[in-house]
Order: sequence, then structure tokens, then C-alpha cells
Amino acid sequence: MTAPTGGAPTPEAGPRHVALIMDGNGRWAQARGLPRAMGHREGVQALKRTVQAAPDFGIECLTVFGFSTENWRRPAEEVSDLMGLVRSYVASDLTRLEKNGVRVRVLGRRTGLPADIAAIIERAERTTAHNSRFLLQVAFNYGGRADIVDAAQAYVDQLLAGQATGPLDEAALGLGLSTAGGPPVDLIVRTSGEQRLSNFLLWEAAYAELVYQNVLWPDYGHEALGDAVRQYQQRDRRFGAIAVEPALAAG
Repeated sequence: MTAPTGGAPTPEAGPRHVALIMDGNGRWAQARGLPRAMGHREGVQALKRTVQAAPDFGIECLTVFGFSTENWRRPAEEVSDLMGLVRSYVASDLTRLEKNGVRVRVLGRRTGLPADIAAIIERAERTTAHNSRFLLQVAFNYGGRADIVDAAQAYVDQLLAGQATGPLDEAALGLGLSTAGGPPVDLIVRTSGEQRLSNFLLWEAAYAELVYQNVLWPDYGHEALGDAVRQYQQRDRRFGAIAVEPALAAG
């Protein structure tokens, strides 16, 4: 699957599922002499723009890294502000998401979350559960390693309860992940110029294409997403196989 270099991305060529590490809020604010909280608030606006832009490129599912299991180590004031953004985002955007056919799904651990945040997450999922036009997955209190551990523990619990038999295999483990039932991840994008996964979708990243963009997240939107899709469409995806020239295949 390749597209002409520099050509406009075509929705038919994919990707169907894009995952985003939304990085650079703090640096965006620092460069402007603003508190980090302002960077996070502008980041919410960038998320709204990106969700609206995604269907233009044929994207059917967007998974964003909202809050990691490691983010609890940040200063209490910043954690509190991030929680406040969840409250304001759902309050301001849930009705629009529901009307636009967006289903909201939250990945990650629910235990340990403030009670009102857990209730907001449940309300967002319940309100949009009937939608099927677009899937927005928000990784919140999420870590890739933790998700794999939780999936393995769930299988152990099933064995002990007599609900499962036999050794654990990839299919069984995959069913226990918080992403189970969603489409395979085609493309993982990290903004801000950093080049690492930071414990995001470790299992799901096995055959995803990786794109790193030197754009701070609050500046993200339609143009930057289109550039990431264009890079994806220029990749040669073989999933471990060897490409065979048509002439050789015919012979």
C-alpha cells in the first residue's frame, strides 16, 4: 500500500484506526510564558479539531492517550487540572459527539479514579453506546504494561473459576485487553518531536506504522493529521511477509 510521494491522502487507502500520543502541551505553554494548565486547555481544543477532521481521511477510529498510569506522579495541582479538563470536555462536547454518531469508549483502569470522574466516564459511554459512525477511544488511567498484566490476570481468574481451560494464547490474552473488540491499530502518531511509545498500546503496536511529528499538540488539527495519514499511505505494509513482484507471482 503506497501513495504517490507528496500526493493528497485518499480516504480509501486508510488508515482506519489512528492512535495519538498527544504530547507537547507543557512546552507549548512554556514557549508563550503561560502556565502548563493553559497548554492542557488548548490541547482539548486540538482534540476537538482532530476528532472533527478524522472522518475526512477515512479514519473510523481514533484512540488518544489522555492520562497514563504514570501521570499520577505529576504535581497534585496539574493532576487536578487534568481531571478538571475531563469534566469540562464531557460537559461541553458530549451532546455534539452523541449527535454526530461518535461512540466514546474509555480504556484503562477504573479503580482509583475520583468518583465523579468514574461517573462521567460511565455517562459518556452509556450516552453514546448506540453510535456506530465513528469510535473515539480515550486511554485514561491507562498503561500498556498494566493492560497486558490485567488481561493475563483476568485469564487466571477465569481458570480458577472454571470458566477457561488450556494455556493462555495470543487470542485469549487479546480478548482481555481494554481495546478488545476495537479495530486493529494501523497508525500510531506522536506529536512534539519525541520518538517513543511511552507505554502506550504496546500489544496493539505490533504491526502499526509509527509516525513522529514535530508539532506541539495544541497546534494540531486537520493539516497535521493529513500529513500523518500521507506518511502512512507511503509505507509498504507487509506484516512480516515478503513482497512478491507480480511477474514472479504469475510465473
